Amino acid sequence: MADLVELTVGGLLEEVTMKFGSREAVVYPELGIRLTYQEFDELTNEAAKAFMALGIEKGDHLAVWTTNQPEWLTAQFATGKMGAVLVTVNTSYRARELEYLLRQSDSSTFILQESFKDNSYIETLYEIVPELKDSKPGELKSERFPHLRNVIVLGETRYPGTYTWADVMQMAGQISDAKLGKRKKSLHHDDVINMQYTSGTTGFPKGVMLSHYNIVNNAINISEGMKLTQRDRMCIPVPFFHCFGCVLGTLTAVSAGAAMVPLLEFNPRRVLQTVQDEKCTVLHGVPTMFIAEMNLEDFDRYNLSTLRTGIMAGSTCPIEVMKGVVERMGARELTIVFGQTESSPGITQTRTDDPLDLRVTSIGRPMPNIEVKIVEPGTEREVPRLEHGELITRGYHVMKGYYNDPHATAAAITPDGWLHTGDLAVMDENGYCSITGRLKDMIIRGGENIYPREIEEFLYQHPQIMDVQVIGVPDEKYGEELMAWIIPKDGHDLTAEDVRAYCEGKISRFKIPRYIEFTDEYPMTASGKIQKYKLREKSAEILTQ
Repeated sequence: MADLVELTVGGLLEEVTMKFGSREAVVYPELGIRLTYQEFDELTNEAAKAFMALGIEKGDHLAVWTTNQPEWLTAQFATGKMGAVLVTVNTSYRARELEYLLRQSDSSTFILQESFKDNSYIETLYEIVPELKDSKPGELKSERFPHLRNVIVLGETRYPGTYTWADVMQMAGQISDAKLGKRKKSLHHDDVINMQYTSGTTGFPKGVMLSHYNIVNNAINISEGMKLTQRDRMCIPVPFFHCFGCVLGTLTAVSAGAAMVPLLEFNPRRVLQTVQDEKCTVLHGVPTMFIAEMNLEDFDRYNLSTLRTGIMAGSTCPIEVMKGVVERMGARELTIVFGQTESSPGITQTRTDDPLDLRVTSIGRPMPNIEVKIVEPGTEREVPRLEHGELITRGYHVMKGYYNDPHATAAAITPDGWLHTGDLAVMDENGYCSITGRLKDMIIRGGENIYPREIEEFLYQHPQIMDVQVIGVPDEKYGEELMAWIIPKDGHDLTAEDVRAYCEGKISRFKIPRYIEFTDEYPMTASGKIQKYKLREKSAEILTQ
């Protein structure tokens, strides 16, 4: 079993640079950017010094709201060198969600791009922090956001109260190499360095605190499971704000000295073009991404002969899709990784040399230095092999906890260190696991985790809605889609269009229910609990008619 390392995120990059400094580290085909490990290491040192010049201290929180921009990647490793905690922000967030995250995370610095799709990030920010317009850069004083001082916008345009990225990078000269070296020495591998927001059953996202030790070792384990080397080239179309992008993607590539080839955002045609042009050997994606790629009418014209491996994760991986990626795309050593943000994220992984049937029907076996048990739900009593139960896990990969939420932390992690995943699973005689369902009602739509309670809480605010229940229903494209069952208030003729219009611009597009049904009552137990499984059965009948 491989030993665990005690490196920081920045230390990992430096160690790899010493071995593979002249090899390509970062390639952005869309932007014409190519950096060797030596160049990328120097760039992240400059950014680390620039962040220090801004007054960002070790342990301060720095939030990033961009697509897979080069600056996101730079910030990931720069914070790993100067000790600020990188707070990842979902690119689909709208005003309400952003406001909650910035306040709950106590972020002091916020990096954002100008807009994404139809969402003006700048306008959203000014909407929730109007004082910014009358502030000097770096001197924001906001009652609602008492910690927030610095706002950095990517791009050339100057916006009131903000720095440009170039402004900040020019400050690097104010900090000596010796001062940065001292800061690096003050960091400990067990410090929190990354905070990712994941929805909870309460409907409010929780900040998962991950340490250098958590994510560096998880990345190394994943890399070894895929047999990655410095000769590999990894196409990363999954978003950096997920653990999939910034641990299974960037950090895993760096741990092996492989080249990172990110796409700014997912586009199936661009993925295949990039794999072909950059001779990528590794491709990551959630099932819906691979489905979109293989369904392109001109799929066969792309030369994917260099593909060897990759990771399919993020939601249940359909067997036929796995087979298609192995046979049609040629990724014969494709692996499945199962995990969650709270576990850094990998818990189990199929290995490149596992038989095909195991690689397409299971989520693999526990990774090195990780314990997994299948237990009676809500307990730590192990069930016999091949019996259903809740998958729990213990090891170096378990999060430090939820930020400022000891109650939720205690509910997730037992005193002796077992993390309850909330996933129902079966383990066979050889330790291979299969997921069979979820204890919670979480919906996974195209790799995005959606908790019904969050959407229900939001819809409850509609003046004409008396009650609402949100469930997941099967969907060919996304795995699951959202369906809302609504009881309108008396005397109101609410329509599905009215409900969707109410959601538009206030919550992320992927959280807006695709199907909306109206009802007078819900199926209930004798004790008055709503039986969501009966709603699912009823929904299935309606959708198959």
